[in-house]
Order: sequence, then structure tokens, then C-alpha cells
Amino acid sequence: MKAKASVLTIRVPKELKHKIEQVADQQGVSINQLALYAFTKEIKEMETSLYFSKYLKLKSKNEIFSDFDKVIKKIGKSKLPDWDKM
Repeated sequence: MKAKASVLTIRVPKELKHKIEQVADQQGVSINQLALYAFTKEIKEMETSLYFSKYLKLKSKNEIFSDFDKVIKKIGKSKLPDWDKM
């Protein structure tokens, strides 16, 4: 079942509107598609940031560094793939 669309009207400065139009044109998409992508991406980034902020509040600085060191030690023992070398 397809979700119903709703209309959202926003006011933006003329300069920003011009930039939005330019980027949409460069990407070959409509302003609506670009806005939907940008809103979705930013909301997901905010949610991810909030998740990690909450998670890290439950950990002490020593726990974070200790866990980090454990991961780095595991990585250090493995062979670096050719595609990952500089």
C-alpha cells in the first residue's frame, strides 16, 4: 500500500531557493525529489547522532577507550587487503 503524500509549504531565502534549484538541476531531479532526499538524509543523521549520544552517556570514558583498544588490537592482527593500502 502506497503512503499518502501530504503537502508541506516552507519559506526559504531567495538565495537558498536559487541554490536548491541549481543543485536539483545538476542532479537531474525535481526540487521536490531533492528536498525529500535532503530531509530524509538529515533526519536519519540526527536520529543516528541521538542514538550514539544516548549510548555513549551510559559508558565511562575508560570503557570507551578500553573497547576501542580491543577493536584496534583485533584489526592490528589481521592482514591489510591490497585494496586498502596506500
